[in-house]
Amino acid sequence: MSFVERLRAERDLPDEELKTLLETDRFDEELHKTADEVRQSVYGKAVYLRGLIEFTNYCKNDCYYCGIRKSNKAERYRLTKRQILDCCAQGYALGYKTFVLQGGEDPFFTDDVLCDVIAAIRSLYSDCAITLSIGERSEESYRLFFESGANRFLLRHETADENHYSVLHPAVMSLSNRKQCLFNLKEIGYQVGTGFMVGSPYQTTRNIISDLRFMQSLSPDMIGIGPFIPAKGTPFESFPNGSVELTLRLISVLRLMFPHALIPATTALGTLHPQGRELGLKAGANVVMPNLSPVEYRGKYSIYNNKICTGEESAQCKDCLKRRIESAGYEISDSVGNVKRETVK
Repeated sequence: MSFVERLRAERDLPDEELKTLLETDRFDEELHKTADEVRQSVYGKAVYLRGLIEFTNYCKNDCYYCGIRKSNKAERYRLTKRQILDCCAQGYALGYKTFVLQGGEDPFFTDDVLCDVIAAIRSLYSDCAITLSIGERSEESYRLFFESGANRFLLRHETADENHYSVLHPAVMSLSNRKQCLFNLKEIGYQVGTGFMVGSPYQTTRNIISDLRFMQSLSPDMIGIGPFIPAKGTPFESFPNGSVELTLRLISVLRLMFPHALIPATTALGTLHPQGRELGLKAGANVVMPNLSPVEYRGKYSIYNNKICTGEESAQCKDCLKRRIESAGYEISDSVGNVKRETVK
């Protein structure tokens, strides 16, 4: 039985075999084909759309890789409650059933301010999911957001290795706190997503394997990975892009390890390869995240260089994605796209 067949059957491999699988392209064809089979056995050909609303690019943190870190000279903005609701209205009219509120860790958006926005969205769109991607907060804050109507949360752990984390972040930031946030979110009842950059500065294969092991302990509902892309003005601006090929390989590995996970074909993949998102879908991904943010702000949410889809209107963006998804052999789903958790027998 090949590495890929065993990974499909057992959803795991020893570290050394995972290392071999990740460090060669020899298994890629079998890996992608098998991952697509597993994805279709659970989710069919459905691709779920998540309407992304990047509502603030202010951030109190100084992560060394991020273009909106507090030390970077960025043109800052915040969307008002009305602007956020307008984005939701536009997305709903286009058929989106999930809104993702994503932003830096902006102290302006207190619990009260965010709960007011979340509750307003929930009252208007009771048939939709509300996903938050707003970084580290207290367990009490997460609970308040959940009670106001949010039901999913994305928080990439970025790296599960303490030493690697310390290379990517200032000393005031804590990997243990970030991991605890993820477990708190699960305990509260959110559908929880995590993930990491592929090819981030100083990342090793061992680091990636530690990421896989951490995710096994968390059992996330959603897993988001994308290639590292440097951001102008950061300490890592001159570092090379992460590998598209390794990212696709990892999407397939993740699909086999976590058959029921919701896995996006990320914008970063599309930024580095003209068919990056289509290739991601063929490797086992089943989510795409079109941008609903007002066009005049999209270029300001510059977490990395040359980000795509900053100039299209939302309707144009959806039409483009529909063509791309269908050309890859899949179809857009108009459902809310909840995770299909495995039934425990």
